[in-house]
Amino acid sequence: MCSYIVEKTALVGSAKGRKGWMRIDTANVYFDHPYHSTLDHVLAIDLTNEGEGGRDRVAIELSADSARALVERILAALASGETAHRNPAGNPAGNPADDPAGGSAAASAHAPAVAV
Repeated sequence: MCSYIVEKTALVGSAKGRKGWMRIDTANVYFDHPYHSTLDHVLAIDLTNEGEGGRDRVAIELSADSARALVERILAALASGETAHRNPAGNPAGNPADDPAGGSAAASAHAPAVAV
């Protein structure tokens, strides 16, 4: 039996879809029967831009264990990344202007965006 229970949240970001990069403003998250996966149930996440009509989307279907592991890694990346950006190496004040490398080391350490 499908529950059709969807958790919806506003987002600010971008995702790479079939037409390339797009702005996203909405995530629809649900745990139910998949559209594509061979699992009985999945955590599905649909990313879209409802402000532009919501025609294009990026969707993922994850096992419950994979979804929980992803949540843990997202929280870990946020915690370590926010700490690093507040206090770049060699710069106790966390001010890029005071960085001995002139802020360029912090800028070059940024990883490219990853589509979800």
